[in-house]
Amino acid sequence: MSLPWHQYAMGIIYILAGINHFRSPKLYIKIIPPFFKNPKLLNQVSGLAEIILGGLVCIKITAPYSAWGIILLLIAVFPANYYMYQNDQASLGLSKWLRFIRLPIQLLLLYWAYLYT
Repeated sequence: MSLPWHQYAMGIIYILAGINHFRSPKLYIKIIPPFFKNPKLLNQVSGLAEIILGGLVCIKITAPYSAWGIILLLIAVFPANYYMYQNDQASLGLSKWLRFIRLPIQLLLLYWAYLYT
Protein backbone atom coordinates (compact mmCIF):
# COMPACT_ATOMS: atom_id res chain seq x y z
CA MET A 1 0.00 0.00 0.00
CA SER A 2 1.42 3.36 -0.96
CA LEU A 3 1.44 6.50 1.13
CA PRO A 4 -0.67 9.58 0.33
CA TRP A 5 0.82 11.96 -2.22
CA HIS A 6 1.00 14.77 0.35
CA GLN A 7 3.24 12.65 2.54
CA TYR A 8 5.68 12.27 -0.34
CA ALA A 9 5.38 16.02 -0.96
CA MET A 10 6.32 16.71 2.66
CA GLY A 11 9.29 14.38 2.38
CA ILE A 12 10.53 16.09 -0.78
CA ILE A 13 10.13 19.53 0.80
CA TYR A 14 12.26 18.50 3.80
CA ILE A 15 14.88 16.86 1.60
CA LEU A 16 15.18 19.99 -0.55
CA ALA A 17 15.26 22.25 2.51
CA GLY A 18 17.98 20.08 4.02
CA ILE A 19 20.06 20.24 0.86
CA ASN A 20 19.69 24.00 0.90
CA HIS A 21 21.36 24.08 4.34
CA PHE A 22 24.53 22.96 2.56
CA ARG A 23 24.04 25.02 -0.62
CA SER A 24 23.37 28.31 1.21
CA PRO A 25 24.61 27.87 4.78
CA LYS A 26 24.95 31.62 5.44
CA LEU A 27 21.16 32.03 5.23
CA TYR A 28 20.61 29.56 8.03
CA ILE A 29 23.61 30.45 10.15
CA LYS A 30 22.46 34.08 10.17
CA ILE A 31 19.17 33.21 11.88
CA ILE A 32 20.65 31.00 14.61
CA PRO A 33 20.46 32.94 17.89
CA PRO A 34 23.89 33.95 19.21
CA PHE A 35 23.42 32.11 22.51
CA PHE A 36 23.74 28.82 20.59
CA LYS A 37 27.34 27.75 20.22
CA ASN A 38 28.79 26.55 16.91
CA PRO A 39 26.06 27.70 14.50
CA LYS A 40 27.88 26.13 11.54
CA LEU A 41 27.59 22.69 13.13
CA LEU A 42 23.96 23.29 14.13
CA ASN A 43 23.16 24.23 10.54
CA GLN A 44 24.80 21.07 9.22
CA VAL A 45 23.09 18.83 11.78
CA SER A 46 19.66 20.32 11.12
CA GLY A 47 20.17 20.12 7.36
CA LEU A 48 21.23 16.48 7.58
CA ALA A 49 18.29 15.74 9.87
CA GLU A 50 15.90 17.29 7.34
CA ILE A 51 17.34 15.17 4.54
CA ILE A 52 17.20 11.93 6.53
CA LEU A 53 13.78 12.54 8.08
CA GLY A 54 12.36 13.70 4.75
CA GLY A 55 13.49 10.47 3.14
CA LEU A 56 12.30 8.25 5.96
CA VAL A 57 8.84 9.82 6.07
CA CYS A 58 8.36 8.44 2.55
CA ILE A 59 8.89 4.84 3.68
CA LYS A 60 5.82 3.22 5.23
CA ILE A 61 7.61 1.35 8.01
CA THR A 62 9.71 4.33 9.14
CA ALA A 63 7.18 7.11 8.45
CA PRO A 64 5.68 7.34 11.98
CA TYR A 65 9.12 7.55 13.61
CA SER A 66 10.29 10.07 11.05
CA ALA A 67 7.17 12.18 11.55
CA TRP A 68 7.93 12.35 15.29
CA GLY A 69 11.51 13.30 14.38
CA ILE A 70 10.21 16.08 12.16
CA ILE A 71 8.02 17.33 15.02
CA LEU A 72 11.03 17.40 17.34
CA LEU A 73 13.12 19.13 14.67
CA LEU A 74 10.47 21.81 14.15
CA ILE A 75 10.39 22.45 17.88
CA ALA A 76 14.20 22.57 18.01
CA VAL A 77 14.49 25.14 15.21
CA PHE A 78 11.70 27.39 16.51
CA PRO A 79 14.16 29.62 18.40
CA ALA A 80 15.83 30.45 15.07
CA ASN A 81 12.48 31.43 13.56
CA TYR A 82 11.65 33.57 16.56
CA TYR A 83 15.11 35.17 16.53
CA MET A 84 14.63 35.94 12.84
CA TYR A 85 11.29 37.58 13.65
CA GLN A 86 12.58 39.84 16.39
CA ASN A 87 16.03 40.69 15.00
CA ASP A 88 16.20 42.88 11.89
CA GLN A 89 19.84 41.82 11.33
CA ALA A 90 18.63 38.23 10.86
CA SER A 91 15.62 39.17 8.73
CA LEU A 92 17.13 38.01 5.41
CA GLY A 93 15.46 41.06 3.88
CA LEU A 94 11.94 39.92 4.77
CA SER A 95 9.43 42.36 6.20
CA LYS A 96 8.46 42.10 9.85
CA TRP A 97 4.97 41.01 8.77
CA LEU A 98 6.30 38.09 6.69
CA ARG A 99 8.62 37.07 9.50
CA PHE A 100 5.65 37.06 11.85
CA ILE A 101 3.59 34.88 9.50
CA ARG A 102 6.37 32.28 9.56
CA LEU A 103 5.75 31.64 13.27
CA PRO A 104 2.19 30.23 13.03
CA ILE A 105 3.19 28.37 9.87
CA GLN A 106 5.39 26.30 12.19
CA LEU A 107 2.18 25.13 13.91
CA LEU A 108 0.75 24.03 10.57
CA LEU A 109 3.96 22.16 9.79
CA LEU A 110 3.77 20.45 13.19
CA TYR A 111 0.20 19.40 12.49
CA TRP A 112 1.11 18.18 9.01
CA ALA A 113 3.86 15.97 10.44
CA TYR A 114 1.55 14.76 13.21
CA LEU A 115 -0.82 13.39 10.57
CA TYR A 116 1.75 10.69 9.78
CA THR A 117 2.58 9.56 13.34
